[in-house]
Amino acid sequence: MKVLGIMGSPRKDGNTDILLDEALKGAESAGAQVEKISVLTLDIKPCTEDYGCAITGTCTIRDDMDDIYEKLLESDLIIVASPMFFYSMPSQLKALIDRSQALWSRKYLLKQTLSDKKRVGAFIGVGATKGKNLFEGAILTMKYFYDAIDIEYADNLLIRSVDQKGDIKEHPEALRDAYELGKKLAYA
Repeated sequence: MKVLGIMGSPRKDGNTDILLDEALKGAESAGAQVEKISVLTLDIKPCTEDYGCAITGTCTIRDDMDDIYEKLLESDLIIVASPMFFYSMPSQLKALIDRSQALWSRKYLLKQTLSDKKRVGAFIGVGATKGKNLFEGAILTMKYFYDAIDIEYADNLLIRSVDQKGDIKEHPEALRDAYELGKKLAYA
């Protein structure tokens, strides 16, 4: 099983990064081959909505997404981890999601099969506030992102009231839950 972890935070070694690492350790413990990418290190330009992908299924912009498309299509399990910025995702992660419009075009406009196997995805969200609706926008985005790339949205791990870099280490239950999430989905 190939597992792709997408670290969506612009803050390296922060709470989101730590939780994703735990989830990937869990998947690895189940025998999965894991890879982690960080939007922080990628050059992903925003979608220009020129509709080139609607014709060819390929984005007209050349940047690091060229490699990411293949990773999205080859993975059996994708875990996206993100902090909450104004009840949504950071722009770096959102650019990756928006640019997946090319895969949506392949699936829905060009009627191409993206995968011939069942694939699953999960979302790890981390937010500083206790807001009731803190994750609603991000969850909706993840549902449509996973649908666009032909992945079943399988699970979430949503952590509230964690803000300062490294604070998640004071929440061993959250670290354990992240590990178990990766392990459980890698067995699925």
